[in-house]
Amino acid sequence: MEQSNFDTLERIAQAIYDKKGFNILVLDVRDICTMTDFFIIAEGTVDRHVKALSQTIYDELAVDRHYPLHVEGQQEGDWVVLDYADFVIHLFIPELREKYALEELWKQGKVVDVKINTGK
Repeated sequence: MEQSNFDTLERIAQAIYDKKGFNILVLDVRDICTMTDFFIIAEGTVDRHVKALSQTIYDELAVDRHYPLHVEGQQEGDWVVLDYADFVIHLFIPELREKYALEELWKQGKVVDVKINTGK
C-alpha cells in the first residue's frame, strides 16, 4: 500500500477516535471491489454524533485540499457516506451498522491495522 494512502487512513481513524467515534474498521477491498480501494467503517452514538464525525473528517482532509466526490446521508445522520474515490467512509448509528453489516458483505476484504493514539 502506498504510504500516503496509509497515512490518510490513519488520519481518518484518529479523527474518528478523537471525536469519540468507536468500532473503527478499515478494510482493504482492492482485490474484491472495483469502486474503491478501502472502506472505513465506524460508529457514532446518535445521528448528531455521526454528523459531527463526518464534518470532522471533511475538515481534516480539506486541510490538504482533499474533498469528497460525493456525500450522502448528512441530513439524516444515521448513516453518512463520504466518497473520496480511493476510500469510502461509512459512519453509522449502531442500530444501522448492525442491520446493514457491511463487514459481512465485504468479509473477503483484508483488515488494515491502523495505529490510533489513545493517549495511554
